[in-house]
Amino acid sequence: MILILLILIPFLTGIISFTTKGDGAKSLGLLSSMLTLAVAAYVSGANFAAPITFTKPWIPILGTQFSLMADGMSSMLCLLTGIVSLVVMIMNVNKPVERAGAFYGFLLLSQAGLMGVFLASDALLFYVFWELALIPVYFLCSQWGGEKRIPVTFKFFIYTFVGSLMMLAGLIYLSLQTPGVTSYSWNDIVRAGTSLPADQQMWLFWLIFIAFAIKMPVFPFHTWQPDTYEQSPTPVTIILSALMVKMGLFAVLRWLIPVLPAGVAYWSETVVILSVVGIVYASCIAIVQTDIKRLIAYSSIAHMGLMCAAAFTNSAVGMHGIMVQMFNHGINITGMWVIVSMIEQRYGTRDMTKLGGMASAAPAMAIALVIISLANIALPLTNGFVGEFMLFNGIFRADTAGHILIMVVAGLGIILGAVYTLNMIQRTAYGDAGSAVVVKDLSVNEYLGLAIIISLILFLGVYPKPLLDLTAGVAGMMVR
Repeated sequence: MILILLILIPFLTGIISFTTKGDGAKSLGLLSSMLTLAVAAYVSGANFAAPITFTKPWIPILGTQFSLMADGMSSMLCLLTGIVSLVVMIMNVNKPVERAGAFYGFLLLSQAGLMGVFLASDALLFYVFWELALIPVYFLCSQWGGEKRIPVTFKFFIYTFVGSLMMLAGLIYLSLQTPGVTSYSWNDIVRAGTSLPADQQMWLFWLIFIAFAIKMPVFPFHTWQPDTYEQSPTPVTIILSALMVKMGLFAVLRWLIPVLPAGVAYWSETVVILSVVGIVYASCIAIVQTDIKRLIAYSSIAHMGLMCAAAFTNSAVGMHGIMVQMFNHGINITGMWVIVSMIEQRYGTRDMTKLGGMASAAPAMAIALVIISLANIALPLTNGFVGEFMLFNGIFRADTAGHILIMVVAGLGIILGAVYTLNMIQRTAYGDAGSAVVVKDLSVNEYLGLAIIISLILFLGVYPKPLLDLTAGVAGMMVR
């Protein structure tokens, strides 16, 4: 029953929020996020002997059940969702929002969908929550986004909708292969997929993988991402970048690699090459950006490319590193978007050629920018280092042809990442002030939100054992 609360709390409060106005909607969103985080922390911190499960009949005629399961990976991602959602609510406390009831209602419904995606152990239920997470984001982007929000949101919708339909077709095909009766349960889907001939697994792989590749996103399915991040309001950009990209990677680990092992083995080298190309491509594009928001968007593509590459290298340490880095990347990228939002609000621009002097005008904000930025490029003793080291270790140990060359090329992402990140810090925090605007330092709620982010960065950088222990049991089970 505890798992139901992770979905019901944000879902019900999201529905109620549509009838609430102004500060009432903010307070409801904040309270809901605090309660959800408390439940997620309990699920992640409790020493259960086995994964927690919850199953009830749902649509028997379709062979589907309302089935939830929380293992180390699922509970870790639910915890990340709870933390990020709370930070979003805290950072928005002192910011006016038009039609606040609908805005926070959509945010909470999206959170409910994300929790469902990470917990679902029935394929049809997984698809329902996948759409529940995405649809509110579409409305948030189209109604509260920037000047170009309509064409950008339309592109985002087309990409995700086509991918979702392909995934649904693949899942239905798998459900029909279950012996004796149609079933969407994870165990039956795995049995059906692994029993298929290799040639069927090869084409079915792409039918399902493309939906996940779009969501991560993996090169060349990434073109929706920079524009969508740029045009979305900051809370939505955070949800997209910190949480929704993890939906795609999580789905690869849960619903693709165990289900179609022959297809994964055949196409793994192709996916790894695409991922590594994406790392270098996105990093090079990030270097020439002057818009700080687009720079971070491309840096996120590079980070996700490294995680995707490790996912297809069939390495236990790499798989473990992915789970650790999913959490850490979510924390770090949330911090980056929070800082960008504060810069834009204070300076009235995201153009780095017009910024500068933050270290003298707003020293606390500058310190936060430096710490979070260095964590984002995996500086030792920050949380990003441990996971990234494990990812490269996994790629180095992989049985993929040319794995050492792949690791070297992927390693260029570290160098290029340092280049554009240090350049961004220099142009934003130091040098001469590029604007006559009087810049205020952090407000109370901003101190609190950044304190949560920075505390996790430093704690998990020095002592990552809790996160490693939480995900250790799942990693070894994913190696073919």
